[in-house]
Amino acid sequence: MKGTEIIKNGLLKENPTFVQLLGMCPTLAVTTSLKNGLGMGLSATAVLIASNVIISLLRKLIPDKIRIAAYIVIIATAVTLIQMALNAYLPDLAESLGIFIPLIVVNCIILARAESFASKNPVGKSALDGLGMGLGFTGALCIISVIREFFGAGTIWGIELYGNVIKPASIVILAPGGFIVLGLIIGAINAIVGKVGEKK
Repeated sequence: MKGTEIIKNGLLKENPTFVQLLGMCPTLAVTTSLKNGLGMGLSATAVLIASNVIISLLRKLIPDKIRIAAYIVIIATAVTLIQMALNAYLPDLAESLGIFIPLIVVNCIILARAESFASKNPVGKSALDGLGMGLGFTGALCIISVIREFFGAGTIWGIELYGNVIKPASIVILAPGGFIVLGLIIGAINAIVGKVGEKK
């Protein structure tokens, strides 16, 4: 598999959020604003790349019986470093993401890629897989965040867009709104993919 195909898989064909429906907890919790969605996505991307590379390097040394435990230790180390960096350089973002940064350790996307890809492929391909999946996750979070922030708060990146002219629909920012937005996006994607498939 070529590098471009690996990245394309993460972005489109095997998108962790819109296709595989993995990592729903942070997807619905942090996408109330674009700043949070982007911060969470980039943090997960950094962890994905780092953990994939390390697991790929050590794949022949880790015994099968303890591989999941070993993966979690490696992922937890990467997450701790990311959290420390956020606390040092972006404290406001770290505070707003809260518990969801440490919870990256048990994020299904990262564990799934460690088990299904990094443990079976060389370092270069594993790094590209982490990048592709991370960018796919980040893109999905940003799309959901923009919709929820625009309709639920009337802002984008905290900048007020339509003032008092239109009253924002606060339900979009709440948990039910997250499910509704996610469902509508997935429905739209499936409809587009279905139409493209019919034309072929």
